[in-house]
Amino acid sequence: MDTKNPTERYDVMRADCPARQILDRIADKWTVLVILALATGPLRFGRLKAKVEGVSQKMLTQTLRGLERDGMVDRAAYPTVPVTVEYALTPLGHSLVDAVVGLRRWSHAHIDKIDQARRRYDTGKSENANL
Repeated sequence: MDTKNPTERYDVMRADCPARQILDRIADKWTVLVILALATGPLRFGRLKAKVEGVSQKMLTQTLRGLERDGMVDRAAYPTVPVTVEYALTPLGHSLVDAVVGLRRWSHAHIDKIDQARRRYDTGKSENANL
């Protein structure tokens, strides 16, 4: 059994690091939005798709499958006609909610500064394009 601290065992800067795959999953924009949507409770696919505006059916399906594979989402199918499928966060998925909510809070707190920086950057780019 490896008793090293996880920060000593893994280095996400390395391409072959297993923790990098996890970081890739949770850093994906659709994952963040799905985690936020499911944080308040289980949702059926159609309701989840409506809540996460802009996600295609294909991307939502891929995101949910990846989260299910990683143990962060449970998929429950009920024998109705047609079959009812519900998605819910697992305890592991719920453990990610605080971090995702923190990212949302950070983005809300800094959007004005980011918008200003983008305008300055874009203005400078257009001025420098003539050089």
